[in-house]
Amino acid sequence: MKPFQIAIDGPVAAGKGTVSRLVADRLGFLYVDTGAMYRVTGLLAERAKLSDTDVPAIVAEVERAEIKMRNPNEEEKDGRLTTVHVDDEDVSWAIRTEKIGDWASRVAAYPEVRKVLVAKQQQVAQSQNVVMEGRDITYRVLPEAQLKIYLTANEIVRAKRRQFQLQTRGMTAEYDEVYQELIERDKRDSERVTDPLKVVPDAWLIDSSDLSIDQVVDSIVGKAKMMAEIED
Repeated sequence: MKPFQIAIDGPVAAGKGTVSRLVADRLGFLYVDTGAMYRVTGLLAERAKLSDTDVPAIVAEVERAEIKMRNPNEEEKDGRLTTVHVDDEDVSWAIRTEKIGDWASRVAAYPEVRKVLVAKQQQVAQSQNVVMEGRDITYRVLPEAQLKIYLTANEIVRAKRRQFQLQTRGMTAEYDEVYQELIERDKRDSERVTDPLKVVPDAWLIDSSDLSIDQVVDSIVGKAKMMAEIED
């Protein structure tokens, strides 16, 4: 029987990570944050002191590295949504800085990088039920997913959410700066030539601007159970 796949796309700070993780927990699925893989790529490139235009070197770093992702265990309940290891090093928090996020957005524009990471992501979803989130999941990574969702919210709401995320991690985050970075990130993600952020025709569009996390999660879980006949 083919594993049940839930593919969730959407812009930065739309709540994809929190919603996807909670949906995965409720359904007993594996949560896969594909954005973390691009952040890992950025971290590897930054640590190797590579230029963000040196695509062959960046690809070589990604191909060399052993990237593992899993749901956090009891000892890792520190606010993380997923545990990410690179060559046995826990980089779950190291990849969450604004600097690495900017790196991730830039390297994600390269087709050569995306090709390597998409293959890794597809391999994960071949043998188990997954909730996978990112920016090209519904049409590039899991085009045959049984449930496709585009989760979004207006820019003001997303900027406030992002500011709160950063502040809870002890980082300085001025609203105006966060808002501007978000707008620039949206522009890069939606205008890149390779696999841009977009809404596919068969995706369920959810605007979470005026919805609570629980409301979004409940609606997705309900629909998934109905489609997959998953028992409580």
